[in-house]
Amino acid sequence: MSGYEWDFRAAFLHPELWLNALSVTLGYAVATTALGLLLGVICGMMLLSRYWIFRAPVSGFVQVFRCTPLLIQIIWFYYALPVAVNLTIPAWLAAGMGLTFYMAAFSAEIFRAGIMSIDRGQWYAARAIGMMSWQVMSRIVLPQATRRMMPPFVNQSVLQLKNTSLLSIIAVPDLMYTAQVFVSDTFRPLEIYTTLGIIYLIILYPMQKLAKMLERRDDI
Repeated sequence: MSGYEWDFRAAFLHPELWLNALSVTLGYAVATTALGLLLGVICGMMLLSRYWIFRAPVSGFVQVFRCTPLLIQIIWFYYALPVAVNLTIPAWLAAGMGLTFYMAAFSAEIFRAGIMSIDRGQWYAARAIGMMSWQVMSRIVLPQATRRMMPPFVNQSVLQLKNTSLLSIIAVPDLMYTAQVFVSDTFRPLEIYTTLGIIYLIILYPMQKLAKMLERRDDI
């Protein structure tokens, strides 16, 4: 490989395809992160419920999606679920379901841990002066917990963007799938995947810096 001649022109023969793939990747990342966060907060609240009937099914959901690889989940939604329900599930929907539920499972645990990290003494003190439970949660617990939740939520969002690269397994035209197409057309895998890595770095580095900044702010 010492005599290999690098030629990055192959990576930029069709820049419009990179732009389209970037829009698909970012679209999936933003949409599934938002939906996953919303579902995760709802699930996190149910995990904190005193009633077993609410906690048990949500706990099962969280464990299933946290303890199985996302790649397997995406494949299952695309190939196995249609057989189980006798319906055709398009690739875009299977991909969205896998990413959303995966994000929701981790977000639920982040939310639960954030709430539980607040000293119970603050609950008791607020209740002792006559505050209702919802007032304690909204005025005392959530403002503090949200500050602690932000860094892990941002880190999980970074991971979510990375996870979109798995969508290529079911031919969703994201960045990874487009790179694979370029490789098959140009036979220049080193240049194509190097370019792909740089694209991910440009997108993810600012998000990583934001997570670090939030962590430092929380330490103050």
